[in-house]
Amino acid sequence: MAKKAGVKYPFETIEPKWQKYWADHQTFKAVEDPSFPKDKRRYVLDMFPYPSAQGLHVGHPEGYTATDIYCRYLRMNGYNVLHPMGFDAFGLPAENYAIKTGTHPSVTTAANINHFRTQIKSLGFSYDWDREVDTSNEKYYRWTQWIFLKLFEKGLAYEAESPINWCPSCKTGLANEEVKDGCCDRCGTKVSRKRIRQWILKITAYAERLLDDLDGLDWPEPVKLMQRNWIGRSEGANVIFKIDGHSEALEIYTTRPDTLFGATYMVLSPEHSLVEKITTPDQKAAVGAYLDAAAKKSDLERTDLAKEKTGVFSGAYAVNPVNGAKIPIWIADYVLISYGTGAIMAVPAHDERDWDFAKAFNLPIIQVVSPVPPGGESAGFSDGNTEGISTCTVADGWSVNSGDFTGLPTTEAKEKVTAWVEAQGFGKKTVNYKLRDWIFSRQRYWGEPIPLVHCEHCGIVPLPETELPLRLPDVQSYTPTGTGESPLAGITDWVNTTCPVCGGPAKRETNTMPQWAGSCWYYLRYLDPDNDTAFAAKDKIDYWAPVDLYVGGVEHAVLHLLYSRFWHKVLYDLGLVNTKEPFQRLVNQGMILGEDNLKMSKSRGNVINPDDIVKSFGADSMRVYEMFMGPLEVTKPWLTAGLVGVSRFLERLWAIAEKPLTEKSPTEALGAEQAEELVRLQHKTIKKVSRDTGSLDFNTAISQMMVYSNELAKLAELPRSLWEPLVLMVSAYAPHLGEELWEKLGHSGSVSKAAWPVWEEKLTADNEVTVVAQVNGKIRDKFTAAAGTSKEELEKIALALPGVLKWLDGQTVVKVIAVQDKLVNIVVK
Repeated sequence: MAKKAGVKYPFETIEPKWQKYWADHQTFKAVEDPSFPKDKRRYVLDMFPYPSAQGLHVGHPEGYTATDIYCRYLRMNGYNVLHPMGFDAFGLPAENYAIKTGTHPSVTTAANINHFRTQIKSLGFSYDWDREVDTSNEKYYRWTQWIFLKLFEKGLAYEAESPINWCPSCKTGLANEEVKDGCCDRCGTKVSRKRIRQWILKITAYAERLLDDLDGLDWPEPVKLMQRNWIGRSEGANVIFKIDGHSEALEIYTTRPDTLFGATYMVLSPEHSLVEKITTPDQKAAVGAYLDAAAKKSDLERTDLAKEKTGVFSGAYAVNPVNGAKIPIWIADYVLISYGTGAIMAVPAHDERDWDFAKAFNLPIIQVVSPVPPGGESAGFSDGNTEGISTCTVADGWSVNSGDFTGLPTTEAKEKVTAWVEAQGFGKKTVNYKLRDWIFSRQRYWGEPIPLVHCEHCGIVPLPETELPLRLPDVQSYTPTGTGESPLAGITDWVNTTCPVCGGPAKRETNTMPQWAGSCWYYLRYLDPDNDTAFAAKDKIDYWAPVDLYVGGVEHAVLHLLYSRFWHKVLYDLGLVNTKEPFQRLVNQGMILGEDNLKMSKSRGNVINPDDIVKSFGADSMRVYEMFMGPLEVTKPWLTAGLVGVSRFLERLWAIAEKPLTEKSPTEALGAEQAEELVRLQHKTIKKVSRDTGSLDFNTAISQMMVYSNELAKLAELPRSLWEPLVLMVSAYAPHLGEELWEKLGHSGSVSKAAWPVWEEKLTADNEVTVVAQVNGKIRDKFTAAAGTSKEELEKIALALPGVLKWLDGQTVVKVIAVQDKLVNIVVK
């Protein structure tokens, strides 16, 4: 980007000067000072970045700038503030780059971190860099491994072989949350199903608490809703169906036990353990072929309502417990093993998927819910006849064709049918969740080794804490095998070890942890990053936690945020943290689009590099522009013309500072009338900027400072009392310029240590107000009056206005309603 002509202040020298000053003086170092009461401490956190080779683009600093302004504002208002930064350094991109280039991921990751750090520091953010963390550093991941061992000890980490989402490009398993629209959210490759050995975390054990505790959080409602939907709590019943001719029984979960009489067939997931046992000899070939085809589909494909339903008959029959009817058991991939029991009763008259399947395979359909009470029009089909049923009805109504339960409304029928099956020993009331346990292992190299060994005699054995960290071996090849084994499996010198319990031969666990492991708890390590005896000292946790404000992208709603909440609750149960939740307030910044109004991407060529902006306009211009673009939470396009306008605002401030400074009072310097106007505007500005900064409404705060600076720019001589408060407020937004202007005013030390200006409420009130004159509620005229003018006087003025008088001609005034300082409404007939 070409350098902008006409820059009037030397940001090229000012910005490095103050960045060096802050570093040399550790200006933003956070200390656990007990003199600050709890209500005067704030922990403000950014979601830390993954240090990719591309570096930052202008979207990254948006949230960082917002939190930085807020932190500077808090410090100047007497708060002790913790504001750290670090790097989420493990993960697939670094490993893929290593495979491509032959460079060790630790080398590229270190280089990327250095680049990111330089870029971030160039923008003047007030981080305490002494607390920096790197999740790939062995001093950090030692404690990630330690927390995993605590999960293992509590029975929350277990090994299983089961079908998972498999990315054939990344050659690793994926958690459900990492699959978007049937594709890997990292590389976009279509995901398939693969059965491999893996480690799983029992997040479902915390489902109810993860759901309930959302209510106490100051988070955006859409994010809370996404988590609630992902957890997916539902109430229903588990019902047992005997299988004709077999000793086994089939258990299903249903949210509609009232529709049991309408079940006309059963469906098993292809992965269900009973498939092999109940399939009849004459159906084995067909079932085997179907299972092979289903294994090639992702969960999204299998449950896509728009797709044609497929299935195969097992040859077996189940017995409906409510009426003894024998109904066929089918196998179909629209039923997932991961939800409920992996089997369903199919009620095609009242479930759209079942309806489509029944129509495709010519299976019976029995209506058991009517939209109107029994006896009403179209009340149902008492003989169970399906003739005339043309649509599937999923809504509640009244039970029909349901034996003794016929005539009951749906809510009551659910309760009574559930009670009946419980009494008969055929089932019980159940709460179910869509949330599945977290697939935690990855078949890759660049991640935390799992600190377990496999011993023939002792089974799975955790490493003693004294042997942590279990370090990644330094290897030449990082290419995954594609067989379901990590590259670590081929490093025999590392894999072969001794059992910590019996001393016999053992093998290390070769799967590694996912990238999410390190980010689950990083906010805690910031509290005590150099501690070698604990992940953080309890007194420091008690001093700072929880995070008061957390700012980052909404894309982490059901990944990082859900996982962090789970780990935090485990640590809370262990007595290691002081709160049930890690992040009390969450704000999602909006996306910054390219100038073409599209998402920035290298392929579109619309990525804005912040380095170019800083070089041409200065860091302060970029900071202020990103906050001036619009509300923080809103998505908005980058416009260079807007950046130029903001740069001119900073030039104006620099030009104002060049005016002759006077210690005279505004009245002495300017005269009473002009002084009063400017003093009032000043106090209005302080009030608005203070409130808007505190509520993160930065764009309107900047607008108000622009208005005030325009008036100061008209002065020939500059009273210090009018100028200095503006410099203090500007310093939170444009800190390099603020520091320089503060120094030019004769102050020593950082402006960030100065007190934020205060306003006098009486000086923020307007002397005059605009009053609206209405006739029958419609605006007909306006007038100006002194603030506080009596209602009686307002009535007199309004009734004499030309714009009102023409609407009163020939009318009778019924009454006049006056609202002081706002309006007069004249009611006529």
